[in-house]
Amino acid sequence: MLVADAAGTLTKRNEAARVALPAACPGTHLADVVPAWLAAAHRSTCLAGLRGVHEPKAPLSGVIAGRRFEAHSSVRDDGTVAWWLVDDTDHQLAREALRMEREQTAFLAAASSALLSSLNLGRCMDVTAQMASDHLADAALVIAPSRGRRLPVVSCLRGGTPVASQEAIDPDEVPGLGEALRGFPPVPSRWIDASAAPHWMTPEGFGPIGAIVITPLPGHGVPAGALVLLRKEGRAAFTDEEEVFARLFAARAGAAMSAARLYAEQTAISEVLMRDLLPPVLHQISGVDFAGSYRPSADHERVGGDFYDVHPGTAEGEASLVALGDVCGKGLEAAVLTGKIRNTLHALLPLADDHERMLSLLNTALLNSHHTRFATLVLASAARKANGVCVRLTSAGHPHPLIIRANGTVEEADTRGTLIGALPDVGARTATVTLAPGESCVLYTDGITDARGGPLGDAFFGEERLQRALAECAGMPAEGIVEHVQMLVSQWLGNRGHDDMAVVAICAPRTHHLSAVDGHTRGRYTA
Repeated sequence: MLVADAAGTLTKRNEAARVALPAACPGTHLADVVPAWLAAAHRSTCLAGLRGVHEPKAPLSGVIAGRRFEAHSSVRDDGTVAWWLVDDTDHQLAREALRMEREQTAFLAAASSALLSSLNLGRCMDVTAQMASDHLADAALVIAPSRGRRLPVVSCLRGGTPVASQEAIDPDEVPGLGEALRGFPPVPSRWIDASAAPHWMTPEGFGPIGAIVITPLPGHGVPAGALVLLRKEGRAAFTDEEEVFARLFAARAGAAMSAARLYAEQTAISEVLMRDLLPPVLHQISGVDFAGSYRPSADHERVGGDFYDVHPGTAEGEASLVALGDVCGKGLEAAVLTGKIRNTLHALLPLADDHERMLSLLNTALLNSHHTRFATLVLASAARKANGVCVRLTSAGHPHPLIIRANGTVEEADTRGTLIGALPDVGARTATVTLAPGESCVLYTDGITDARGGPLGDAFFGEERLQRALAECAGMPAEGIVEHVQMLVSQWLGNRGHDDMAVVAICAPRTHHLSAVDGHTRGRYTA
């Protein structure tokens, strides 16, 4: 405690004040022995007292001998002012540490949200470089492990835009960089001599480097890359606390980059596998017009349990084999079995003239596999003849193929058989039909007839309605028939759920004229 009069002369002090302010002895002038902030506060308090203003003021604070104090004033009856000085240093440090902790926590949360909002590796590298340069350093570089002879690098100046490049460099030439990119053995952050930094490590327009630290970006069991932080010459070097905080940020960035890389790899693998599961892109076969359409049960899926294939004959005049089937179930698990069936049928193409034999061997293959699902199937061999197109049809538990005659009559092909993959022995009967020019054969899965909708929302599309729709397609090309069926079924469904749906049309063209440039139309063979 200090007591001073209106003239600023110190009149009293206690023992604690003597220790904090040794020169503050009674009789000395306050301005000569206390910090300026306290002397100015005393003058202001005295002037306020002379004006009769005695309202309490918020405590002042300032530094005395390297410690922070709060100063509380009290005007006494004799006009002197007593100053109570409270050492607030520890509280101030605690408040500052809490503020820093809150800011860092908020930054890490924002970083996690920004990094995890994208599964694109390039985007993750951009976000990492930009956030690091804006909050941790004057510039930052994010370097991903090399997949070839070049290192992917993203650099960013504080307040700038990330810049991506490919650097043909040896990471082991930079101390700590090779170890950080390999990720094994685990390495801490590495300080390197700024003068030894290669030219590519200095972003354009940055200027002389004062400090560089390289921090690994740990991933999910594999290294995700390295984070390089740069400070300009003349700036304070990185503290131990800043280095620890940078590693916390690097852990989040590495996890996001690792997840993005893993997603990209899995997507590439899925695309390769999906290529064999998707319905084929149909091409031309002279003399016969083919078209197909597939719609999975869910709009976000690309494959399911329905499938079709067209295998052109290998010799002139040889029949093309069409297979359309429906595997029990939906989604990816069903699609895996469709892939097995399609591959098996492809291997059995030398037996394409004997449908019953193909179905028997396919049935054996499914019974000997780990799959517990069954399938229905229809095979059609179509060949151009002088009087039209000859089609041999064999059903294995599948809906009857429908024949559209030139006069609009719709007939069911007289073929039937047992489903595939359920019984030790299968039986089937083959029917042969001839399509005159302008006539068609339509193969479909029960997703078409079982589509539930209509005005009341609970009626099946049904075989009768399908036949009436096909009667309107007399003389239409194969693609037009397929699109007409899918359009009518979609209208019937509305926004309701449905099963997988597949349709294939085989037509005897009226002429040999190509109906599109180069004979290519979507999902179509043409004569």
